[in-house]
Amino acid sequence: MSRTSKSLSSESSLDGDSVCSDELLGSQSRRWLSDLLSGDASPEGTDSTDGTDVPVGLDGLFVDYHFPVGQLELQAGVKWKRPKELCASPQFIVNGATRLDVRQGKLNDCWLLSAIASLSLHRSLLKKVMPLEQSFQDGYKGCFSFWFWQYGLWEEVRIDDLLPTKDNQLIYLSSPERKEFWSSLLEKAYAKLKGGYRALDMGFPHEAMVDMTGGVAEALQISLLPRDLPAFLRHLLAKGALINCANCQGPLGQKNELGIMFRHAYSLTAVEEVKTAHGTKDLVRILNPWGNTEWEGPWSDMRGPEWNTVSVGEQKRLDRVSREDGEFWMSVSDFRQHFEKMEVCHLTKGLSEPGSRVLPWSCVMHHGSWVPNISAGGPTQGGLFWQNPQYYFTLSEVDSDTANSKKMCSFVLALMQKNQRRMGINLAIALHIYPAHTQNTYLSPEDLRVSRPVRCSLKYSLRREVVLRSSLPPGRYIIIPSVAEANQRGEFLLRVLLEQGNAATPAQKPPHEIPALTETPFPHQAALPSLKSIQQMFNKHCSKGLCKPAHLHDLLTEAIQGGVLAGSEKYLALEHCKSLVVLIDSQGNARLNWQDFQCLWTKIRRWTDIFLMFDKNKTKHLEYKEVAPALKEAGIMVDDLIMQLVGLRYTERDVTISYPGFLYLLMKLESMTHRFQAHDMAGMGTITLSYTQWLQMTMYN
Repeated sequence: MSRTSKSLSSESSLDGDSVCSDELLGSQSRRWLSDLLSGDASPEGTDSTDGTDVPVGLDGLFVDYHFPVGQLELQAGVKWKRPKELCASPQFIVNGATRLDVRQGKLNDCWLLSAIASLSLHRSLLKKVMPLEQSFQDGYKGCFSFWFWQYGLWEEVRIDDLLPTKDNQLIYLSSPERKEFWSSLLEKAYAKLKGGYRALDMGFPHEAMVDMTGGVAEALQISLLPRDLPAFLRHLLAKGALINCANCQGPLGQKNELGIMFRHAYSLTAVEEVKTAHGTKDLVRILNPWGNTEWEGPWSDMRGPEWNTVSVGEQKRLDRVSREDGEFWMSVSDFRQHFEKMEVCHLTKGLSEPGSRVLPWSCVMHHGSWVPNISAGGPTQGGLFWQNPQYYFTLSEVDSDTANSKKMCSFVLALMQKNQRRMGINLAIALHIYPAHTQNTYLSPEDLRVSRPVRCSLKYSLRREVVLRSSLPPGRYIIIPSVAEANQRGEFLLRVLLEQGNAATPAQKPPHEIPALTETPFPHQAALPSLKSIQQMFNKHCSKGLCKPAHLHDLLTEAIQGGVLAGSEKYLALEHCKSLVVLIDSQGNARLNWQDFQCLWTKIRRWTDIFLMFDKNKTKHLEYKEVAPALKEAGIMVDDLIMQLVGLRYTERDVTISYPGFLYLLMKLESMTHRFQAHDMAGMGTITLSYTQWLQMTMYN
């Protein structure tokens, strides 16, 4: 089966070999129409043998109609084919998934491929990302599932196995083993998560490593690493870290005099002390995801006479193979000279294999908020710094590195701002560590006035995540995450990576230190049921654990009736609920499972806080003049023209917006903004869509 489309400027099909995408879209829309309402029966054209309905093509196999097809796949001669059309007996994995199963295609996504290669070294990680029992034989339906880490949760991404090909060859990532497809399908699933294959064109390895491991990533300058680099690298690898490296001192696509590509991501997969006829030598093992173009200097595979001084047994221990496969060894000194940057992804416990010598970090994770006038105290030099959230942690387990005479405890802190990047609203964030009070687990304003941080971020940063890796003597400490300006609203995820036996907990403010509140910091608590109650409502109203639009209408009606917004439910329409479902639905089935619903409920609680905050006269409606500031508080900036459209399209007769209408408006704006940004990968403010993509984006929303 081929995917084809019409461009906006031409009616001619780019690939007339099979059913056109707009025909598929039409049949799919007909299948969804009855199911989108409230019926429980599976519509014609879906498969529900496993309890979940999925759209299928004319051949009875799953078709992912919502995979974002880009211009790269619309070139002449590109056809979408399933593995069974490319070889007689396709396999998901052949003889284990290894780092050598990754061969780069026509995308500039070596940053992703280097992360996949590193991932393949850890079977436990690989199993988290992709269920290994998937196959093209037993139970095959053309559907494969992968899981990626997003803000503390693992999110499922389901795809079909239609892959873009040209002349019967895969045009993107492939395995040297022609009948093996795990790496190609993993690349496609990640492309769907990010907005399409073109979203993978250029990037940073640490982004992919975090998404595939849930680890903590940091970027390092190799020239600034410790003098004993082998020991430093061994320590990272012993804790299960994934390491990538690059040389950025030349133009993209070219290489230096010894074969190292500029601006190209490599994986560092081992460091070994090698026995030679002249003594020992520290070497590192590097992998180029291209599968070729190797290092040509000392210790290279093809031109390295140094290997003649190493016994056959020692070479076998290193699993060294002399061939152009993209994997090579080089000395540590050459590594320091020919690579400039290194990205490290620190892993946490639960990711190592039974019996493995890898000893990853223990991770303590905290979700927190900066709330104006309550917990958003701003920078250290301001008088409100003490209002920021505080986290108490103890260090007692000393590092096992006997070479260090000082007894120190290593740790990694990672502060990630959540949901702040839409429309360019980014907070400048930082971390500070203070000695804890001798008796309390919380630092008062007086304590902070006379105390100095023992470790801190170099500066406030606009990056999504700031990482602070360091060590301190055993003791008791306080972590304070902050924003560069006081009273800025935001949410964050703080991860504390510690050696086994150390701990981190939220510090409790004494009652007299908590600011007096004129109103609850989370107004939704007076308007909406608790999470426990809403789960009971979900189980009550949603058939088979799946929430359809009609179910959501009944659920929200009951939820609104019991709080301060009672009466607003009469403005709730089934059309609102349809949009709320389809705009958050990631699988294109017009229904939400409990995990999807939790995501929607988190948004509703946040938006309810904003609605109640800007409903100054407590009419349970927002006046027109109150809408733009409310949207800005939600992180969405709109101009006067858009506000005019909002007034014409989303207001009641009295030109106000009801509470349900406000939820509907925010979901629409956030979703469409996110979809636009997914296509606008270059950040140019313009996008190009095919005819089919335009219909999909506008009709199913």
